[in-house]
Amino acid sequence: MEQTYVQIGIEERCEIARLRATGRSIRQIASALDRAPSTVAREIRRNCSKKGNYQPVYANEQSRARRWTGSKLYRNSALRQLVLSLLQQRWSPEQIAGRLARETGRNVISHETIYRFIYAQITRTNNYSWRQYLPRGKSKRGWRGRRGGSPASFIAHRRPLCERPNAVNDRQTPGHWEADLMLFKTYGQAILTLHERYSRLLIAVRPPSKAAQPIAKAMTDILSPLPEPWRQTVTFDNGTEFAMHYKLHPLNIQTFFCDTYSPWQKGGIENAIGRMRRTLPRKTDLATISPHRFVKLIRAYNNTPRKCLDFQTPAELFWNKLLHFKCESTVPIPSGRSNLISSNFLEIEIASLRSRRRHAGSINNSFACGFLFV
Repeated sequence: MEQTYVQIGIEERCEIARLRATGRSIRQIASALDRAPSTVAREIRRNCSKKGNYQPVYANEQSRARRWTGSKLYRNSALRQLVLSLLQQRWSPEQIAGRLARETGRNVISHETIYRFIYAQITRTNNYSWRQYLPRGKSKRGWRGRRGGSPASFIAHRRPLCERPNAVNDRQTPGHWEADLMLFKTYGQAILTLHERYSRLLIAVRPPSKAAQPIAKAMTDILSPLPEPWRQTVTFDNGTEFAMHYKLHPLNIQTFFCDTYSPWQKGGIENAIGRMRRTLPRKTDLATISPHRFVKLIRAYNNTPRKCLDFQTPAELFWNKLLHFKCESTVPIPSGRSNLISSNFLEIEIASLRSRRRHAGSINNSFACGFLFV
């Protein structure tokens, strides 16, 4: 049977002190405690007083003092300030740990250490505002989910997910998107989000309503400026707001739908919306969010490192992998900005989208898209 090591406790220290006072040798003490002689010798050597006396209470305090020196975030104030500042920027503990490891070439801190530090603060101070540092803002660990979905019988020309090409599943091919709506407590307020499966890039607009026609119009305006290789498929859930998905078919975009009650089948956009909820919770009144603020939030998402991208950002991967194509509207990129899209390119993209919007109807004055990471 495998033996389990148990550290010396206060009772055994009392016995060591008693036997040592009677003149017993280390081997005799070890035999009485059923311990190795080296264990007893090390205990006496490490926990004796400066005068060479062995007192069980003092020895126990010395042992505990050596064992616990506080969390790494307690001991390293510079690291603590860095971690808290990144948490305030809505980075997750795992993103912080991974990015620091990538930049320094070594493991600086574990995400578990960050979680334990935050939960310890809540427990010790009874101050629940510490939970706001965490991605989900929960004061206790655990997952609480709920079922969701909508009828699929109202959607014409619906194709199930099983008909989607297998090449989409491994995320190795760009141009495959997932779409969903972020809803808020005020009726009619919504954000249309599109998530590129390969780079995890996020594009978002604020449509005038969540009716099927303006949603289809918004998606057409977003995807039509892209070259065909970058707009091959779009996957939806079964919300009736996507009932006019076939409006994308003239762009040679195939559309597919998750199985009923299975939004997890488009997990990329679900994860993206969960991350956006950190800064745009459901109680948010979108009327109070300015276009500049909205663009800033999308930009922050696209410039946050992701573990699934080896702690690159979606903006970096989108630039390095997806924009290496010839496009007549693309202007020369200034040197020194290898991971950013130039302002000129951005203006061309937005001008193109706004021009289409003027000719085919208005989406909303508060327009923003996921290309905005400059």
